[in-house]
Amino acid sequence: MATTFASLGLSGLSDGEKLEVIGQLWDDLVATIPPGGLLTEAQREELRRRVADAEANPDDWVAWEEALEATLKRLRG
Repeated sequence: MATTFASLGLSGLSDGEKLEVIGQLWDDLVATIPPGGLLTEAQREELRRRVADAEANPDDWVAWEEALEATLKRLRG
């Protein structure tokens, strides 16, 4: 039988309570997995490539706030 919210007695939780349970599950999961353990080898290699590029070109970046503002501006039309 599949594990469901109902089978765990969680179906009556509020949205906020469900989010809290999700957070607790995620924290428990990542505590048992070594850093990078959820990445494929291709993802690890891409991350290494991006870090190397960022270190080699420290001026080639945009602040998060600027990127967010530009994205929202494009989405608004």
